[in-house]
Amino acid sequence: MRAPAQREHVLPYIGTDIGGTFTDLVLLSDDGEVSIFKSLTTPEDRTKGVLNALALAAESLGRAPEAFARDLDYFSHGTTAATNAFIERKGARTGMLTTRGFEDTLRIQRAMSSWVGMAAHEISHFSVRRSPQQIVPRELTEGVIERVDYKGAVIVPLDEQHAREAIRRLVANGVEAIAISLLWSFRNKAHEERLAELVAEEAPGVFLTISSNLVPIIGEYERASTTAVNAYLGPVIHRYINGLERAMRDYGYDGPISIMESGGGVLAASDAAFQAANLLTSGPAGGVLASQKLGELLGYKNILTADMGGTSFDVGVIVEGQPLLETVREEGGFHVALPSIKVTAIGAGGGSIARVEDDHLTVGPESAGSTPGPACYGRGGVEPTITDADVVLGIVDPKYFLGGRMGLSADAAREAVQKYVATPLGLDVTEAAAGIREVANNQMADLLRRVTLRAGYDPRDFVLMAYGGAGATHAHQFCEAAGINTIIVPNTGPAHSAFGTVTGDRHRSFSQAIGKHAPARFKRASDHVDAATFNTGFAALETQCREALGADVSMHRTVGMRFRQQVHEIAVEAPKGELGAADIDALVDRFEDQYERIYGKNTALRVSGVEFLVLRLEGTSPVVKPKPRNISGEGKSNQPFARRPVYFSRLGFLDTAIYRFEDIAPGYKLAGPSIIDRPDTTIVVGPAQTATMDPYGNMIITASEG
Repeated sequence: MRAPAQREHVLPYIGTDIGGTFTDLVLLSDDGEVSIFKSLTTPEDRTKGVLNALALAAESLGRAPEAFARDLDYFSHGTTAATNAFIERKGARTGMLTTRGFEDTLRIQRAMSSWVGMAAHEISHFSVRRSPQQIVPRELTEGVIERVDYKGAVIVPLDEQHAREAIRRLVANGVEAIAISLLWSFRNKAHEERLAELVAEEAPGVFLTISSNLVPIIGEYERASTTAVNAYLGPVIHRYINGLERAMRDYGYDGPISIMESGGGVLAASDAAFQAANLLTSGPAGGVLASQKLGELLGYKNILTADMGGTSFDVGVIVEGQPLLETVREEGGFHVALPSIKVTAIGAGGGSIARVEDDHLTVGPESAGSTPGPACYGRGGVEPTITDADVVLGIVDPKYFLGGRMGLSADAAREAVQKYVATPLGLDVTEAAAGIREVANNQMADLLRRVTLRAGYDPRDFVLMAYGGAGATHAHQFCEAAGINTIIVPNTGPAHSAFGTVTGDRHRSFSQAIGKHAPARFKRASDHVDAATFNTGFAALETQCREALGADVSMHRTVGMRFRQQVHEIAVEAPKGELGAADIDALVDRFEDQYERIYGKNTALRVSGVEFLVLRLEGTSPVVKPKPRNISGEGKSNQPFARRPVYFSRLGFLDTAIYRFEDIAPGYKLAGPSIIDRPDTTIVVGPAQTATMDPYGNMIITASEG
């Protein structure tokens, strides 16, 4: 916790984010000052962790939580509620209505069901392939009599009596939610809308999601899967958000409540349940957005984001100032076809457990979380974690964890590393702890290389923003391994995702399938595809966007494209305004360029033809927020607080200068090896690096010349 000095003016903006170990809270004042607070996450009721952090913030100002809450102007929240409910399969009992004959779509999964989400090397091991636990049991899937063709023409009218009977059977089986996904409904949604009316009549209290409203795109399985996921999570999110809102209202807060969503902004709390599938990467998206804003401020356009918390290591990519998006992602063995900021995660957080299996050291993906936590927490954890290794190696000061508010046990850390790693491998405790750190950092470097190279980029062309409770502690080493020379540790780094929620703009995504193509060996796509189709479609999406976000909205348009007979689509940016024939041809050129950047020179096969699959529109509406505040250099000593031996890979223990963050002035340059202690994180500057604080309190770490 970094407690601000007591002030007279109010702190009107709050952003919160729930992690696996800590719940972060950011206070953003009306003059741009930022304060950070952390409380342990409370898995039994995550709202308690938010309220505990709120109480810490109020206490730092000498105020009661209720009086403090009444002065707030804005509250935003990043949540893992959707992710946890989905992974743990604790969603609502969900039924599904689909076109008769297609009841097994969710089980077939395009024949991918046993290996969705697995790494390439794992897919060949049949013994580890498993179909995911279903979120809609087969007995709760009802086929209704109806049929619409690919042009939207009704072939078989909806049998309403048959549909009513199906709905009644679902209700009798105790469903809490119903998903409706009919064949070709994105061409003609009349049958889905009528089914929704019948559900409202037969089961008025059931949560409902229809595919033609949520995700009107081609792809029978992806559309059905996304609709089912949204229905499965909707009641859970509704209860969670209602509980959070009720708790804040009981404290006296009467302002707006916003929820961070996966696509690049915040939703009104009242909309969150109906966009539940859009919350599956709520927290990580906040950190990428905050990094994008900071990049704009500092003049960086190509950024890798590295969020190392207590449970995971999450990586995002920002290219030319825009986060990379993905239109379809895998979550818990199912596909979600909603645009989201692309974040790739591995189980490598501070709480990731180190084990020796068959004489091999592994780190993660299992995490000790906040309960019981790493061994050094003294809360019942006995197995060694990355945090325990950092304590053993002198990197983390056990007496200054959370500013001394939560002391750590160095003896417990050493005992855990000795028992579970050092003794089985025949190493001393220092070698074992160094091995834990080395394995973890190499895993993180591998992920950085993978997410960039697979997208057609070189990691050496990026700066890296390191945040989360442990990001700044490990970045010097995993960046060196990945060939990245510049590291930015944001001033808001220990709670960067929470900062992203409070500074994020309102956001909504809209899509419409078009299904046009240029045939094999075409010369100009515009000879086969009419620009009027694009203009009509984008105009409709823009109308939807303005209705949802208001007139003050910026819009970004893309077209999902692929070569004919291929599976994966690429989102290609479309220009604003009316499109003409030349714009259609230019889309194909841009598509080819993007394709070859990802898959290699001369891999594009224009002769096979090109498909224009879907129009997408991303809309953002600004949320009022103060500008960042400069850090004063007055009274800063720029002198080390202490010195202690710290272990650095391959160099062993080095005498290292220990600074307090509050003693460093903007512009001061310090050389590694050194450590900058903050109450909420530990910043490590490697032996071959230098660090400088910028005017906003961000630490810029660069590789030394030579």
